[in-house]
Amino acid sequence: MSDTLRFVFGDLQLMALGFMAVVYILRIRWLLKFKASRDRQAKSENMSASSFKGIVYSWANVAMPWSMESTRQMSFFYIQFVVFHIAVIANIGMSFVIPYAPGLMKPVIVVRLIQTLFAAACAIGCYRMYRRLSNPAIRLISTPDDFFSLALLTLWLFASILAAPNRPDLGEGPLMVYFIMTAFFLVYVPFSKISHYLYYPFTRFYFGRTMGHRGVYPIKRVPQPKNAAAKG
Repeated sequence: MSDTLRFVFGDLQLMALGFMAVVYILRIRWLLKFKASRDRQAKSENMSASSFKGIVYSWANVAMPWSMESTRQMSFFYIQFVVFHIAVIANIGMSFVIPYAPGLMKPVIVVRLIQTLFAAACAIGCYRMYRRLSNPAIRLISTPDDFFSLALLTLWLFASILAAPNRPDLGEGPLMVYFIMTAFFLVYVPFSKISHYLYYPFTRFYFGRTMGHRGVYPIKRVPQPKNAAAKG
């Protein structure tokens, strides 16, 4: 292994990660300066609801596709969402595993499974880019950062497919490209739309607290009367 590759997946990654951490700490510190006002209306008479339950329900909403009409009716897009985000998380994990725990990537079955996951996510990224470009409504509300962020993630996932075997003895190119892209990714993310996950806990906290106070969250499913179903 060359000194350049050792620097790229070692010191360079740590510097980029440190930079991202500093930016996120400053951003969270800024977010915490703003306190949401309390609800002015009286608490709901729904005894099964509360602000605490609303917060928990709101946080867990992303893992409950049945709770939203959009995900219930478009399960294909929800599956895409899950696969894409799991692949991104796995890819972030791989950037730590290769330098610090390479033994976990030794079994061929592990490499093949993770490559399959990355390939599926890469295909989803290509489809999303096509959809964003071909759909006039989506294209109209898209910003340059939307296109660049999606293209960056898709290319990064493709690079991870080639880097997953972790075989610098067969050529350092794939690992070099992967770790340079990872470093750039860490520096760019705090300033892009990809950082939306940073706001998720905060926005869902305040939304869930309000909906729980009003008795809306957790959503209670009311069975449809049989006669109504028959008429429909």
